[in-house]
Amino acid sequence: MWTYNKMLQYPVNIKCTDPRLAKVIISQYGGPDGELAASLRYLSQRFGMPDQKSKAILNDIGTEELAHLEMVGTIVHQLTKDASIEEIEKAGLGAYYTDHGVGLEYLLILLLIFNCYFQTIL
Repeated sequence: MWTYNKMLQYPVNIKCTDPRLAKVIISQYGGPDGELAASLRYLSQRFGMPDQKSKAILNDIGTEELAHLEMVGTIVHQLTKDASIEEIEKAGLGAYYTDHGVGLEYLLILLLIFNCYFQTIL
């Protein structure tokens, strides 16, 4: 279905640790307007398209969003890679670090899905 090239779509090479910036950028990973949400929207919408060309276009766009997700994850990782626990806590990521360590988690997208589902059953 897809061919995966083991390289980023655009190289990311951050030299400085900056957990405060990582806190801002992490919402682009799994937030309601983040790359994962965008990818899932495009990949889901393709099923309702009337012809193969429009399905293929949405498939391509959704795949492109997955490449963006990989770049955002790399950015956050590089911004926090050498940060001390004190720097992480000062940036406001202490609770996040306690729950998830240095791995990324799709926090806000889960809340969005719940909200959408909850609103549809009301």
